[in-house]
Amino acid sequence: MDVMSGPYVIRGSVSLPEAELIWRFSRSSGPGGQHVNTSDSQVELRFDLARTEALPEVWKARALDRLASRLVGGVLSVRASEHRSQWRNRETAAVRLASLLAEATAPPPRARRATKIPRGINERRLREKKQRAQTKKGRSGQDW
Repeated sequence: MDVMSGPYVIRGSVSLPEAELIWRFSRSSGPGGQHVNTSDSQVELRFDLARTEALPEVWKARALDRLASRLVGGVLSVRASEHRSQWRNRETAAVRLASLLAEATAPPPRARRATKIPRGINERRLREKKQRAQTKKGRSGQDW
């Protein structure tokens, strides 16, 4: 397993450009026993969202707006340390970044079209409401 299973597709034909990904490795605090003290298995993946040319301008603007709270100087950062192997953490971080960008660049949902409640349905609701009120009124012992 020397080759990563990329390219990581964001949506359609747009994928994460390998050249623009910045990887950083450090010691993880997760599982691994004695091995954890000697290997740099935690992965931090950084992607410069503000300067990238890989995304269409509309997507880029959308992502910058939606991910504003997560960005530090226009750079999006993702960490992974769940697995013992650096390799699997790299895969996890890349997939996480791709899905984050896919969600952030998605088009906004369609505006809801207001609809009017049909008169018949409204009348039936009011009729049933009156009937229920009559039933409850009949339970009180005031007419005895």
